Amino acid sequence: MPVMKPIITVVKRTADGQEVLRYTGVVMQHTRNSIILEASFNHADVQVAQSTLRQGDRFIETFYTDRWYNIMEIHDRQADRLKGWYCNIGKPAVMDAGAEISYVDLALDLWVAPDGTQTVLDEDEFAALDLDAETRNKARAALAELQALFL
Repeated sequence: MPVMKPIITVVKRTADGQEVLRYTGVVMQHTRNSIILEASFNHADVQVAQSTLRQGDRFIETFYTDRWYNIMEIHDRQADRLKGWYCNIGKPAVMDAGAEISYVDLALDLWVAPDGTQTVLDEDEFAALDLDAETRNKARAALAELQALFL
């Protein structure tokens, strides 16, 4: 009989703490400072750079409790081909006793295409946020870390 993998709820919050998204995923791996889960994209189609994220696409998501970003590896819903990586800049994730993980999204994002092309997204939204200098600097440092990771 197959072992059931745990289900976890993901909660995305705005910079001021408002919940904007809630969904569930299946835990694939859990370490002291990270969790990797698999989830299905359950929104209307969204254009990101040169790719379209479609309802039902498979997301492999990595959240960290010690890094200012999370990474979503996105696969096509039908052919399972890699579409790219969507990286959210945000405060480190907070995990409760295993049933929920939440993160504060700081609007700044990085899209990485399978060929390595990088596109920084939503810089205008990030600039408009009411953030203190330390938070803004940590977010910019996280973007630089991600950009270097995908070189």
